[in-house]
Amino acid sequence: MKGFDYSRAEAVTHAAEQAREGARLIAGGTNLLDLMKLEIERPDALVDINRLELGGIERTEGGLRIGALVSNSACAADERIRRDYPVLARAILAGATFQLRNKATTGGNLCQRTRCYYFYNRDQPCNKREPGTGCGAIGGVNRIHAILGASEACIATYPGDMAVALAALDASVEVSGRDGSARMIPVRAFHRLPGDHPECDNVLEAGEVITAVVLPEPVGGTQIYRKVRDRSSYAFALVSVACVIAMEEGRIGRASLAFGGLAHKPWHDPGVEELLVGNEPSDALFDKAADVLLAEAKGQGANDFKIPMTRRVLKGVLREATGRAV
Repeated sequence: MKGFDYSRAEAVTHAAEQAREGARLIAGGTNLLDLMKLEIERPDALVDINRLELGGIERTEGGLRIGALVSNSACAADERIRRDYPVLARAILAGATFQLRNKATTGGNLCQRTRCYYFYNRDQPCNKREPGTGCGAIGGVNRIHAILGASEACIATYPGDMAVALAALDASVEVSGRDGSARMIPVRAFHRLPGDHPECDNVLEAGEVITAVVLPEPVGGTQIYRKVRDRSSYAFALVSVACVIAMEEGRIGRASLAFGGLAHKPWHDPGVEELLVGNEPSDALFDKAADVLLAEAKGQGANDFKIPMTRRVLKGVLREATGRAV
């Protein structure tokens, strides 16, 4: 591991000032420290933000504000989350192990990096790790890789579960800059698609610090998080679906869905929701929803199976959420 300077931030503005090129903020460090040990991340300095007052979950304008330093375990265990936003609790509990969830933070979880084999192997080409070197996964080992939103520069997937549920809930990320100014970023717009710059994971600007995640007013309905993976514990999603469905007089009155394991970011397609809302649930309708979702899906060989798998998982979730499960 490369040597680095270490300091503790005493205020959000101080952390933002220290978040310069070559420095990294650290809270739980469950992803960052692994990357540092492999020398994929080689920061000159670490800025510890654990002393900042960014913990706690509080009511705000009908919804909830989850501090950036709230652990994944505390978030999933909160009674208000479990009651009003169960899809979020279920998504968090589907990820990692309880030891990691005890340490991982809300803000850090959003910023975790891909688990692509080539990104983690410094002997292999990776445009995300070293722009311009190529993407070894294209034409290589790509079973876990993207079928949506990929580019010729990168086909990696975003590995998290929490952000998929946050996308289905239409949550926002609250960030603060060096001058103390704040802005809200919709979770659906927080992560970037790779395009020509896969080294950029999200839209955070230099000197910005995540201070909270804000959930909107509870919407009720049936909330499901389904994750298909190679094993039942400590495995990343091949396909996951976060679903919020509310029925009204036998028809779908509200629908919000997001998908994990398919793209460089939690995938949200408003066309799927527009198709579902106002219609009576049926397998034919669910097939059409899958057609919309997968219209531009592209396999890379070893991950071709994700296309029919996504169709089956989506249909199964919609059947359960609308009461048509058998």
